Amino acid sequence: MSHLDNDSFLRALLREPTPRTPIWLMRQAGRYLPEYRETRKRAGSFLALCKTPALACEVTLQPLARFDLDAAILFSDILTVPDAMGLGLCFAEGEGPKFERPLTREWEIRNLAAPDPCLELRYVMDAVAEIRRALGGSVPLIGFAGSPWTLACYMVEGGASADYHKVKTLAYTRPDLMHHILAVTTQAVTAYLNAQIESGAQAVMVFDSWGGALSEAGYQTFSLAYLRQIAAGLTREREGRRVPRIAFAKGGGLWLEALATSGFDALGLDWTMDIGRARALVGDRVALQGNLDPAVLFAPPEVVAAEAGRVLDAFGPHPGHVFNLGHGISQHTPPESVAALVEAVHTHRQK
Repeated sequence: MSHLDNDSFLRALLREPTPRTPIWLMRQAGRYLPEYRETRKRAGSFLALCKTPALACEVTLQPLARFDLDAAILFSDILTVPDAMGLGLCFAEGEGPKFERPLTREWEIRNLAAPDPCLELRYVMDAVAEIRRALGGSVPLIGFAGSPWTLACYMVEGGASADYHKVKTLAYTRPDLMHHILAVTTQAVTAYLNAQIESGAQAVMVFDSWGGALSEAGYQTFSLAYLRQIAAGLTREREGRRVPRIAFAKGGGLWLEALATSGFDALGLDWTMDIGRARALVGDRVALQGNLDPAVLFAPPEVVAAEAGRVLDAFGPHPGHVFNLGHGISQHTPPESVAALVEAVHTHRQK
């Protein structure tokens, strides 16, 4: 078994007792850190930063140098997979991601093929291996991918969307084509995550950031069914240790019980749901990760500590809690607030 100085994050995901509640933050390597902005400037563009393993490694490690976090997460983007499928990813300054060749015609959808992660996404595997070496067994490394539904949204809409008009129209008028996109993307995501595990990722997370756009029946059909397939297809063990699997569905609180039976070890919660109520719903079937409102980090340190305490007390003195935000950290967050949060979580004693 590979040595880890601090494996509390992996143990919490498997609902084993830990000396303290582990914490990491979605988007912990990002624009709120001046050192990240510096490296990003050196890279020249966001995509160059993702595609240069040495720089991706550098920014992955930056938050760990500053804060006592219990896990590192690979610096990358969920849209690397559709980019490798040939859709032409680009980031316009201040506009978010766009695809030059979104899926608009039937033949384009029919021609969609899952990329070989070790060829078209080699740069990600190189980054994973390099980060893992650089961590030197200090904390575990998380690999990740977007969910098939969330990726399909971007692939059909061509970028972010306010109303999901194109993708939902496709789902309800040509479900055959929608399911084809989702099936190919599921195959791609499963292979991609397994390649990350092979390269050194010790836990993997699937981000269903746009899952909350669907109705309950739509969620079951177009998202959950494919999440189940991914969970079933992931490598279970590597280096003599279980590889925990986390699913995060933004706006997915309504479907928590269904998600708890989908085969994942842990579920990420957004900030809209009380984590104590969530725990009562899922029982001991899965661990929970979350779920402080990221906006709390704009408040003074004592408020940050109090709100973190509220989340910890709501979860209660049970194993199986990884502290996180209910969504990615905002770029406007003062780094001192993050320091106050990590300190509050690690020193919290259950009432």
